[in-house]
Amino acid sequence: MNKCSSGKIIAPLCAMIMLFLIAAGCASTAKTGAEPLTIAVWDVENLSAESSGYPDLGEILSQEIISKISEQPGIQAVERQKLLSVLEELKLGSSSLADDSSRLKIGKMLGAKQMIFGSYLISGSVMRIDLRRVDCETGRVVKSSKMTTDSDDIKKWIQAAGNAAQLLVK
Repeated sequence: MNKCSSGKIIAPLCAMIMLFLIAAGCASTAKTGAEPLTIAVWDVENLSAESSGYPDLGEILSQEIISKISEQPGIQAVERQKLLSVLEELKLGSSSLADDSSRLKIGKMLGAKQMIFGSYLISGSVMRIDLRRVDCETGRVVKSSKMTTDSDDIKKWIQAAGNAAQLLVK
């Protein structure tokens, strides 16, 4: 077989494989009815007057939120590391991200349709977490949730964050 005739065989074979892969991809999204909703999650902000004693608590709570929303069918969470790498690449500091509109623009750059913002407050014997799901295009709050729990146990805080996240995506 010369070069020319082997190329004539391989090109149609490659085209058939590509068509098969495209069809397989379409079939898998057709089963669910639509593309998954992509949501990015920002670190939960500490609004407490005093330190909780856990400097990375916002990050820990955000990881729980990502975990819980990822369990929901039809939802795809943006990996936290991807969000951080975009921030590094753009060389943006926390002052640039103070307002939600800047964060929404970054969410759109990541392909997120919606974002989850939140805060927690520890006061006396109560810990409260507030979350809101925001549309990246319009900035409109789609849904919000809040949970309260005893402030004496970090496991309860993490569970409260997960429960609040589940309420947001149901």
